[in-house]
Amino acid sequence: MEIRQLNTFKTVAEVRGFTKAAELLGYAQSSVTAQIQGLEEELGALLFDRLGKKIVLTDAGERLLPFALEMVRMHDEAIEAMQIDTQFAGTLTVGASESLAAYRLPEIIREYRRLFPQVKIVLRPGHCPEMRQQVRNGQIDFAFLLEPEGETSDLYRETLVVERMALVAPIDHPLAHKERVQPQDLAGESFLHTEPGCSYRGLFEQQLQTHGVEQSIALEFWNIEAIKSCVMAGLGISYLPRISVETELREGKLTALAWDDSASRVATRIIHHKNKWLSPLHSEFLRLVREYATNWRG
Repeated sequence: MEIRQLNTFKTVAEVRGFTKAAELLGYAQSSVTAQIQGLEEELGALLFDRLGKKIVLTDAGERLLPFALEMVRMHDEAIEAMQIDTQFAGTLTVGASESLAAYRLPEIIREYRRLFPQVKIVLRPGHCPEMRQQVRNGQIDFAFLLEPEGETSDLYRETLVVERMALVAPIDHPLAHKERVQPQDLAGESFLHTEPGCSYRGLFEQQLQTHGVEQSIALEFWNIEAIKSCVMAGLGISYLPRISVETELREGKLTALAWDDSASRVATRIIHHKNKWLSPLHSEFLRLVREYATNWRG
């Protein structure tokens, strides 16, 4: 069993196809097929079911996958650990939710690039569940997540700051001057949400449900900038991280309703694999993140 075979198996499993795996790995498709067949012969089990054009893992393939992921990860980290002369050259892959990628990370990435110009940084926006899985699989080195404050996980995680949230509305909204907005006050309102799976959306909806408030109209958007534009146009209200709306609030383009968000506190966290070897390249990035996080808390 060779690491090359395991990496090919991992790639086919991830992309669900021999042709696409061959393209990603730079192999001929026949080479990919031969590697998988060699692995199957050695293990005495089929790893994929070929259902027409569809490729799915067999039970044996499902059992092998976590071992393959771990062995490929350890192989890559062993090579990285031995490259003493190029510790500050390579690729750093970071995942982040949209709001954090836009409003928390740019200064960190700019400073990191200034300090270590040979390092290539790949920033991948995504949703929390998929980024957790990508960290587990070794596809990304670090992920920045907005999560409920008390949430736990099998991954290493570090809370950087508890984020302030804002229930934003058009400046002429009827609730704009109310001293305290209660869940019941939101009955019948139109809500503009991010996609399902967003942690703070889930907390907000749970808070409304706890008080028996039905969402009469809920619109989903692909990004926060679109949501803000539609709130300003009077299409509804939205619950967003305050860092993403500070400029619009300061310029009087949006108003923050007097909403108590203590029941749905979310934190910005950085996560990585518990078994990941942190090279100097990774350690310096983590150091820089912690340094900037002290200013966020201030």
